[in-house]
Amino acid sequence: MKKVFHLNTCDTCRKILAQFDLSDWEKREIRKEPITKEELEEMYKLTKSYEALFSKKSTQIKLRELDVKSLQENDFKDLILDHYTFLKRPVFITDKEIFVGNDKKNIEALKVFFGME
Repeated sequence: MKKVFHLNTCDTCRKILAQFDLSDWEKREIRKEPITKEELEEMYKLTKSYEALFSKKSTQIKLRELDVKSLQENDFKDLILDHYTFLKRPVFITDKEIFVGNDKKNIEALKVFFGME
């Protein structure tokens, strides 16, 4: 399995995806085809944390007046399944590895994974 979950409207996602050869990867646009419970559980198996998959920059946080500090693991899970913007992106996942988000450390790890460094 090689999947990447992203948003087409996200400039950061597009910029990151453009750096890598994804010809043999399944690309999932999460607005058009939302993440499934099974897919989220696969991600959880690799991260051991729903919070690690949760985007604390989602515009939905303010709209829903959520207090992120008070959320528990199941809350993060339910929110990610409820609205696509709660998934930190992009998410690159294989059978054994996962790369979540757009921080510099993650992008460097992806470059190593793709043999670019």
